[in-house]
Amino acid sequence: GHAQAYYSLYQEHFGGPDPDITGFQRSAEEMKCCQLVEYPIGDYAFSLVRHVLYDFAENIRLRELSNCSFPPLAELAKKLAREEKYHLLHARIWLKQLAEGGAEAKTRLQHALNTAFPLALGLFEPSAFDAVLKQEGILPLESELETEWMNDLSAFVTTCGLQLPSISDKKEFYGGRTGKHSEYLPGLLHEMCEVTAIDPKAVW
Repeated sequence: GHAQAYYSLYQEHFGGPDPDITGFQRSAEEMKCCQLVEYPIGDYAFSLVRHVLYDFAENIRLRELSNCSFPPLAELAKKLAREEKYHLLHARIWLKQLAEGGAEAKTRLQHALNTAFPLALGLFEPSAFDAVLKQEGILPLESELETEWMNDLSAFVTTCGLQLPSISDKKEFYGGRTGKHSEYLPGLLHEMCEVTAIDPKAVW
């Protein structure tokens, strides 16, 4: 739903294609997502930790976009932020409760965090448009968003008795915004788009 809202704004204000085309008729190489969202569901610990990492980032991005200089985007971000509030609340409650469930639970969550956290750094991969977006009052630099995310996230996982892993080279996990994806994305897109692929020109 959030993606459709963004794609509709892109169509209405910038002449982009129909949102269904943007969402369902691009190849893996044309997608700009980070690798974190491409990985299979995995066990519950991984899914929950990914939920936490993503929604902490989304909360920060929507908070900044709510004050951006482009009114249609600012209004959309305010609406989405109201929904995101509950996504983040859900993530925080479940991680906190499970982390208090004993040694095995905490060990599994820490292992999931060690796996997912490096992938989540791709959420803040810099782009060629960073400086322009900041100059025009749309969004801070990705590095600035990452710093906010790290501060919020680190404080929370510490209260859960967990620790963020140390990453020597975060650029290793970049590439999603330039078409570099994991082995999992083609299969994911095939499943996601199999209905529209039957008749790409169908009107829904």
